Amino acid sequence: MKKIYFFMLLFAASNVHAQDDVPVSVAKNQFKINVILLPGFVYEHGFSAKNTLYSEASLVTGYRHNGWYDESTWYFTPRITEQLRHYYNLEKRVTKGKRTAYNSGNFIALNAHYDFQSISTNKWFDEEVPSFTIGPVWGIQRTYKGKLNIDLHIGAGVNIDQYDTEFTPIANFSLGWVIGK
Repeated sequence: MKKIYFFMLLFAASNVHAQDDVPVSVAKNQFKINVILLPGFVYEHGFSAKNTLYSEASLVTGYRHNGWYDESTWYFTPRITEQLRHYYNLEKRVTKGKRTAYNSGNFIALNAHYDFQSISTNKWFDEEVPSFTIGPVWGIQRTYKGKLNIDLHIGAGVNIDQYDTEFTPIANFSLGWVIGK
């Protein structure tokens, strides 16, 4: 009987050691649907252990009021976002027993997004003109049980449109669900 316990203990110890040697890595392919603030679809492709290409198609929704005419309107602007993300704290999260599944970790990224012309108009308001914004961001992404996903990133960049080029803050918060495996 003592031999059985010894072999079970030896087997358990070898399994724990083997799990420590498994490299921590981002998901190879991840799809997500965002539902809050910027509804849209996301595809994140892992091309190395800690780096991903994040691609998002979303709809920016806004509300404006014109005091002169006492009119208000909603506007909707399609947006394409690309980010080269580097997840820098995956090993630290694993050693603390925290989740890294579905790219749960902190990241730095080069963010670029293109806002198309607004698809809604009102005669009392200027149309939203197409613009391109690029800049570095810092962010966190967490995916909880049930595949609920929270993504937040902030940074600073340069916005370019047909009228001018200006310094601008970059910020986004999204709440969504990871779909698929």
